[in-house]
Amino acid sequence: MLIGGAEDKLRDKVILSRFAKFAGGAEGHVVVISTASSLGDAATEMYRELFLGLGIGRVTGLRPDDRAEAEDPRAALALADATGVFLTGGNQLRLSSVVGGTKLGASLFLAHDRGAAIAGTSAGASAMAAHMLAFGQSGPTPKNRMAQLSAGLGILQHVVVDQHFEQRSRIGRLLSVVAQSPSLIGIGLDEDTAAIVYADHTLEVVGRGAVTIVDGSAVRTDAHRGKGHRPLMMSGVVLHSLPSGYWFDLRARRLLPGAGPRRAEREASE
Repeated sequence: MLIGGAEDKLRDKVILSRFAKFAGGAEGHVVVISTASSLGDAATEMYRELFLGLGIGRVTGLRPDDRAEAEDPRAALALADATGVFLTGGNQLRLSSVVGGTKLGASLFLAHDRGAAIAGTSAGASAMAAHMLAFGQSGPTPKNRMAQLSAGLGILQHVVVDQHFEQRSRIGRLLSVVAQSPSLIGIGLDEDTAAIVYADHTLEVVGRGAVTIVDGSAVRTDAHRGKGHRPLMMSGVVLHSLPSGYWFDLRARRLLPGAGPRRAEREASE
């Protein structure tokens, strides 16, 4: 579950409720990893209370501050029976540089492989990808040197994820990344909005805003000639803006037929 940040925590809690359901409800064990957050243990406790209130049976908090702590076998052991893992927001580069390539990072892969639900909000969403958007500038026009990529945690391949998308005007930097790496699918997440990626690589949109998908597989661009911070030429990029209830096939790079609110209502009634 890729969450764009600022998910509803007070009213219907639609996104967090979906995660709690995926994580097993009363039989579930959720591990909250709050390394990205500057709020310290307060972030862990906030999500602990939220998930217990949503019916999760057990919640464990982890906040390694450096790679030595992430290499501690006790940190990895905490994920051994996890049915859900939640990565908080904050600074995605801090999260990836502390956890990536450690025993805790490996245990995250093992949890994912056995079917645990993995969710990240804001920075936690960006860090889920193998190619992570570490930081960049806002604005609607794609420009050279607008965004910096680094290695993420690698849970999702062949995508790059940005968050707070509409609210912070981040379309330009996602376009610039896709111009420079057309094999990647750009995923932009509005606040209080989630892209749920299933095992068959289909994506479902849930929440208040929209998910923007940038497909550059047929793009023509002058990104390889870019200098300074000049605007980039892009032609032929395919842009999808998908509100709640729509589904997308990440492998075929197309909207799924029959997707939309009616499909969501039908599935909810079954």
